[in-house]
Amino acid sequence: MNNDLLKKLREETGASIALLRKALLEAGDDEVKAREVLAKLGNDAAAKKESRETNAGRIEAYIHGGSGVGVLLELRSETDFVSRNEDFAKLAHEVAMHIAAMKPSSVDELMTQAYIKNPSQTVADLIGTSSATFGERIVIRQFVRYEL
Repeated sequence: MNNDLLKKLREETGASIALLRKALLEAGDDEVKAREVLAKLGNDAAAKKESRETNAGRIEAYIHGGSGVGVLLELRSETDFVSRNEDFAKLAHEVAMHIAAMKPSSVDELMTQAYIKNPSQTVADLIGTSSATFGERIVIRQFVRYEL
């Protein structure tokens, strides 16, 4: 197993070492294939967590430069241990910025959109990978987008 690639993917994705090793093993140490496997494993892990309740989370407020667009986002997790995590806060900020830029009309539409910072994955893929990383169910409960 290529430890340099493992380290690189860990830094870029934040996924657990066990999940990364499984993805690299399945992909034969091919970085592109490993990312695809990682996304699939993340989605599979998220699907297993669907029945869990999300009783914690955070409200993210984002105002785009020039103050012409604003977003309020409710991102939920299972525990406040995760919702207070710096990486969870970063995820909330990234999703709020995506909403400001892409103007989805609903959570369902948002989840099917190509993620603006990585068009090879959807927002649903991003949330699934994050869910696998945190080991908890992550849900975008609602959002409001304001524009002048």
